[in-house]
Parts: sequence; structure tokens; C-alpha cells
Amino acid sequence: MKILSLEQELSSNAYPGRGIVIGKSPNGKYAVAAYFIMGRSENSRNRVFVEEGAGIRTQAYDPSKLRDPSLIIYAPVRVLGNKTIVTNGDQTDTIYELMDSQQTFEQALRTREFEPDTPNYTPRISGIMHVEDGRYNYAMSILKSNHGSPEGCNRYTFAYENPAAGEGHLIHTYLGDGDPLPSFEGEPKLVEMMDDMEAFTDLLWNSLNEENKVSLFVRYIDIAAGTYESKIVNKNQ
Repeated sequence: MKILSLEQELSSNAYPGRGIVIGKSPNGKYAVAAYFIMGRSENSRNRVFVEEGAGIRTQAYDPSKLRDPSLIIYAPVRVLGNKTIVTNGDQTDTIYELMDSQQTFEQALRTREFEPDTPNYTPRISGIMHVEDGRYNYAMSILKSNHGSPEGCNRYTFAYENPAAGEGHLIHTYLGDGDPLPSFEGEPKLVEMMDDMEAFTDLLWNSLNEENKVSLFVRYIDIAAGTYESKIVNKNQ
């Protein structure tokens, strides 16, 4: 598979929706995760990321303008021991709670399906990173309607054991803008990563469509030490 330019993949798509990038830095030192959200409606754009414990939560920028919180207010990132969970919805909590009860990432997601936002039926995308004793692996998942029909849920999980330095994977909710919005297709895209967190954050943020981007979260986890650094960028400041 050809490795793609993350900058080109994002800048050429006006509306990928919500997206997750997970991979390993070129120097092999860091496990890297990023999560971004975009919005077309006032309700979707009225959000910021805020820290919550070792993770983050979405929050209304202007609470007086918040209409329906059901699909836009959630914890995209939570940490369970040596596992970091990243998702585009409240399935973060499902994964956290069921894995805490000794179920697997895939088993936890068996209890969920795509979002009930007819006619888009937005896919639920999820990722999990496992960093322990200097070892690192990750998995990604997408739960989507059956070619736009809510009668069936198609479930795909992609696992990456001992990922190569400099490689990552990008998955996002939509192929692009449309009405209804077309769901992401295929396996996560193989993309190039960066050693420097600040530079990587800038590349991601600057590549997202200026009108539609809302918030971005980036985390670099030191694979040997297990420590991490994070950065949040909000359009609404």
C-alpha cells in the first residue's frame, strides 16, 4: 500500500467529518494519536475540546446556543490503564466500561452501531492504543450502515501489531460533503507521521477546511516511559 500525505488527504477534502489518526513517529519513540471534529451546522460548530482527567470532552462554546447535545457532547478520549481510547462518540464510554470488565475492544463495539442521524447514519469510528513495557500496538474500528440502509450494520476492525516507525492510519466518517453525507469506505488510509508534536498539530489543523473545522486533539505517548504530552486546538477561543 502506498503511504499517503496526510496534508494532501485532508486538504483535498472539504468535509471528512470527524477523523482519527493513530500511528508511530518516524524516530520510533512515540505512539501518536489525533482526533479532529468538523461541523456544518451552528450546533456542531458550537463546540470546544476541554481536558477531563487523562482524556478530553467536548463542551458547548456558547451554552445558550446548544440545541441537541445527544450526538455532539461526549468524551472522545479516555485512558484505561495502559490503553488510550479515541472515538467520535459516546462509544468511548462503552469501550472503557466493557474493557474494564475484561471484554475486548471488538466485543465492546458489538453492543453499538452507527449513529441514528437519518439520513446520514454517520459511522462510529473508534481507535485503541496499547502501550506497555516498551511495546505498542493499536486497532481501529468503523461501524457503518449497509450502503446507507439502517437495516444492517457493517462492522470492520483493523489491528496493527508492532507498527512501523513513521507510519500511521487515518479513518474519518465521510468520503466528503454531500446530502446525505456518504460514509467512509475501505480500510484506514496509510499516512506518514512526524516526530515533532507541534509541527504535526500545525500540519493537521492547517490542512482542515477553514470553514468547517472545529477542534483538534493530538497526543504523543513516549513508548518506553509511558508518559505523554497533549495539545488541543479550538477554533472557538
